[in-house]
Amino acid sequence: MKGRTLFFIVFFALSGLIIGLVVAGKFNLPCAAISEEIKKEPTPVSSEGFNMEDAVINVANTAGKAVVSISTEQVAKVGGGQRKYYRYSPFSGQDDMPSGNDELFRRFFDDFFGDMPEREFRQTALGSGVIIDHNGYILTNEHVVDNADKITVTLSDGREFKAQVRGKDARSDLAVIKIAAPKDLPTAVLGDSDSLKIGQWVVAIGNPFGFAMQNPEPTVTTGVISALHRSLGRALPRDKDFNDLIQTDAAINPGNSGGPLVNLKGEIVGINVAIFSTTGGYQGVGFAIPSNNAKRIVSRLIEGKKISYGWLGVTVQDLTGDLAEYFNLSDKNGVLVAKVLKGSPAERAGIKVSDIIRQFDDKPIGNVKELLNNVGKAEVGKKIKVTLIREKKETILSVEVGERPQDLEKTEEEAGQSDTDTWRGIKAEETTGGAARRFRVEEKTGALVTEVEPNSPADNAGIIPGDVILEINRQQVQNLLDYTRITKAAKGNVLIRTDRGYFLVKEDSGK
Repeated sequence: MKGRTLFFIVFFALSGLIIGLVVAGKFNLPCAAISEEIKKEPTPVSSEGFNMEDAVINVANTAGKAVVSISTEQVAKVGGGQRKYYRYSPFSGQDDMPSGNDELFRRFFDDFFGDMPEREFRQTALGSGVIIDHNGYILTNEHVVDNADKITVTLSDGREFKAQVRGKDARSDLAVIKIAAPKDLPTAVLGDSDSLKIGQWVVAIGNPFGFAMQNPEPTVTTGVISALHRSLGRALPRDKDFNDLIQTDAAINPGNSGGPLVNLKGEIVGINVAIFSTTGGYQGVGFAIPSNNAKRIVSRLIEGKKISYGWLGVTVQDLTGDLAEYFNLSDKNGVLVAKVLKGSPAERAGIKVSDIIRQFDDKPIGNVKELLNNVGKAEVGKKIKVTLIREKKETILSVEVGERPQDLEKTEEEAGQSDTDTWRGIKAEETTGGAARRFRVEEKTGALVTEVEPNSPADNAGIIPGDVILEINRQQVQNLLDYTRITKAAKGNVLIRTDRGYFLVKEDSGK
């Protein structure tokens, strides 16, 4: 008995160590005229005699009726060398959820079962959505319906309908599906997410753990807007743009993905998309896609049209205090251009490396996230005014916004072993040979950083092994010979440009 007790204690202790971002509802993580119903402004709720309890009840009885449960099925054919292994997950309720091609599983199956014929596995997943139009259009997350062979929508009153994807966009993680609309279909309206304030009360509605509840009526939770313009950075796949999310402490759990976050007027202000958790469950931090991001593209999704995003073709970085001082700036507002891609809109407009972009389309740019958001929302083909600082002088350029390439990762990453003496903590080699292959370096010019001494000026500046030094004090570094020549003559603080951006390496006072 004690042994079983100890087993369960160890099991749950290890389970609590899970750290990560869980996209709610799916674990394998996420303009022509629009219909009158979507455009229609909601009737404001009177503030006279306002009661919080009554307001939440009203939201549940109105917007809550428009929230649906979405069940998807996907059939995967596996077998032979392409076999995948599946196991039951009590947390997801999916008995055919992929466990990954774990080597231990593979050997076990191969040793005991040998080669198996091709088989079909049916994978199911659950999410939520919200009806935004009397014609049966439902807004949800792209990752909820992506690659689904069958989609079933269950209304809050229990009625079920087959659904078809009308349009989806991986970058925004939004999709529109459609059902054959009955006459009495309830709907909710898209509100203005730009008017949200931190501390404002909101209601999250969805179908968490729908498989266990066995009840189509959605779950309602309340909380406040705990932060705005949150970014999940590179914690999720590169094809997702989670740089401008609403953060809330309203409880969001697996199954809530695609459900609405609404204000106390019953307006949709966000689409629930992710949770931050160390356990896989709710821990007080959830995220939603702003409704205004959906408004911008929902009509194109309904029409099945491609969603385009603006693109400049530059690699940029935030300004540190040291960099701002080096460039004689009074503040850290703006972004520093570290790379300009060949043939890009930025290159055609005359933007250069080491320019500091301060405004885009007359909007102040404080950091990289703000620039990315503004460029992404810009109309492709439109000429935009860009204000920048070059050589301590303000310069204004006109840039024709390009269309973001589908495979931007490959587009942006254009892609001898004689050692040098250590300089300010850096040991460098040529960008060819064994070291370059070890660090997977594709740059053909520059000097490869192979070692950085701890607590050295280079280490304190943020330079790491694997960086490729391209410039030192605005002088190009074509090879190791250039690097050695320039560093021997360098005095005082030195501005270094690497393939990751700019770094200010201070003079080594100890040498």
